[in-house]
Amino acid sequence: MTFVITVVVGFILKFLLSPPSAMVGWVIGKFELHPKLESKEVTVTFNGKHLTEEEKVRFTDYFNEANFLKKYYIFPGNEKLFLHPETNVTPFVINLKRGKKDVNFFVYSYDDHVDVVKQYKKKVVSYSLSSDYLQKVTMSTKGLA
Repeated sequence: MTFVITVVVGFILKFLLSPPSAMVGWVIGKFELHPKLESKEVTVTFNGKHLTEEEKVRFTDYFNEANFLKKYYIFPGNEKLFLHPETNVTPFVINLKRGKKDVNFFVYSYDDHVDVVKQYKKKVVSYSLSSDYLQKVTMSTKGLA
């Protein structure tokens, strides 16, 4: 009887964890640091103003295509330093609602990289991206055209 239960449980696990499984995609998506965003599901603002639909789609596409460089480690208590850095760069703010949770991305564009601060629940993570387009975006939405 134990052998039969073990075989059945093993078969179910193999089916759920096989590469084409939607379950695998869902589990991986839960832990993805730099997720792919759907432009229809997000709002993008710059300096308190919403981007037009065309600008939002373009910005989201380039955000999705950006190359991940490295993750910054945030020590407990230092979250505010990443959420409100001492810089004169105005961030693009991406708001996303996943289920009941709000996820905010603060995108800071510099000449040589793009810093992203992701805030969800009470957690804050930060990482760096490389994207020619996002790095060239000027401090006004004219850079999106």
